[in-house]
Amino acid sequence: MNSEHNTNGVSDDLKAPLLPVQATTMETSNGASLMSIFTPKSFFILLGPLLCTLICLFVKLDGPVTSRNMLAVLAWMFAWWITEAVPMPITSMSPLFLFPLFGIASADDVAHSYMDDVISLVLGSFILALAVEHYNIHRRLALNITLIFCGDPLNPPLLLLGICATTAFVSMWMHNVAAALMMMPVATGILQRLPSGPTRSPHVDKFCRAVVLGVLYSAAVGGMSTLTGTGVNLILVGMWKSYFPEADPISFNTWFFFGFPLALLVFFALWAILCCLYCSRGAGPALSAYLDKSSLRRELQMLGPMAFAEKMVLAVFSMLIVLWMTRSITDDVPGWGALFNGRVGDGTASVMMATLLFIIPNKKQKGEKLMDWNKCKKLPWNIVLLLGAGFAIAAGVRSSGLADVLSKALTFLEHAPYLVIAPAVCLISSTVTEFTSNNSTTTLLVPLLIQVAQTMHVHPLLLMVPGAIGAQFSYLLPTGTPSNVVGFTTGHIEIKDMIKTGVPLKIAGIAALSLLMPSLGKQIFSLIRRNFDSSYMFND
Repeated sequence: MNSEHNTNGVSDDLKAPLLPVQATTMETSNGASLMSIFTPKSFFILLGPLLCTLICLFVKLDGPVTSRNMLAVLAWMFAWWITEAVPMPITSMSPLFLFPLFGIASADDVAHSYMDDVISLVLGSFILALAVEHYNIHRRLALNITLIFCGDPLNPPLLLLGICATTAFVSMWMHNVAAALMMMPVATGILQRLPSGPTRSPHVDKFCRAVVLGVLYSAAVGGMSTLTGTGVNLILVGMWKSYFPEADPISFNTWFFFGFPLALLVFFALWAILCCLYCSRGAGPALSAYLDKSSLRRELQMLGPMAFAEKMVLAVFSMLIVLWMTRSITDDVPGWGALFNGRVGDGTASVMMATLLFIIPNKKQKGEKLMDWNKCKKLPWNIVLLLGAGFAIAAGVRSSGLADVLSKALTFLEHAPYLVIAPAVCLISSTVTEFTSNNSTTTLLVPLLIQVAQTMHVHPLLLMVPGAIGAQFSYLLPTGTPSNVVGFTTGHIEIKDMIKTGVPLKIAGIAALSLLMPSLGKQIFSLIRRNFDSSYMFND
């Protein structure tokens, strides 16, 4: 009995703590599950539908019901975009279900916004950029240009100019983030020759900061000059086409004739700022012991002679640039696009040249082509979806009647001078873009600027362009754009370096835009007038 009693006692002792422990565990589990639900991210997820519901219930607009619904959907989408509560590509697809559910547009009409000539332009150019990266052509180009600008004896400002100019040139023909990702390893490879740690002189430390800042900012500046350099320019072109389908489209060379001079001014301002802040007089002797032409030549020789595949990729890329520049030239010299009665676009040439990469052999292995689909898995579908969302929003704002409502609300700007409004638009856009993505800022502001332009009776592009360009002036924070993140993660720069360089660069950019837009911009964009509403005049 004692034995049985003891056994039961031991058993009771072993079991006694189990219930309290289990209860505590359940309480802890319940508490943890509640904490996992009530998080800032969960609040931000609910914020979008909540704002949408509040607008639908309490906001009344002087327009059709669809205009109020469109405003509610915009609040939902931008809440998710700004907070990134939901991945940006997923938010970008939300018009595909929100627009039909709220009666703004049919499913087919919304889906058409996600594939047009601008999207084709993006896909083709990105495939070509991947080919350039795959065959290391950007590295060969960087080393050659650095050799030219290195100087003998070493001239740090001239070398910095060469590195920045190479990055800006590469960024002209591919997305600026891709250009930054390609060129940053090249730049840091040059900096690896320099000493590190506490023994490094201040001159070397400053030059390292200048190179990294130069690469990340040059990628952004170079991207401004062409349509393919950044998603912002493509969003602008797509919205122009969506809002004004009867007007002439913004062709590649039309944008280039304005974007390139602007980028050139901002680029030289960037170089001057970096030289003043980071290239001191004693930098040349301090760097010459580690950087010379012989070491650069050795690295170039290690790449070997250009292979057939590299030459063919360069040839295809060069042909594409020629096709872009000559598709539509002037009314007197219409370009090769006139042979097809205006049915072809820049996306036509882009996809056609990209297709050649899958046909031409690379002569490395039998049957292997310059590109295959496995190499294209890095295509930035997030940017493609974001562009589609921007085009869908532009169409929705117009078709829902929200554009007319906004136009009536902005009548107080009718007599505002353009020379004051344009810099203000650029300043506002460049401020907002520090806290959200460049593409999101453009998608938010451009539809509003179109209504402002209508109210002021000026050509819409005279406000759309400052808003879109200003969205690319995200120079102050690492989170402003992925290019900034690429530079910040090298460890060579700090936030104070970005602010110290970014503030004067932002001011220089706004000043350059304010100078060129009423002069060169007015001359170039005034050519886009065929079949255009005569109410949009070119007044100051």
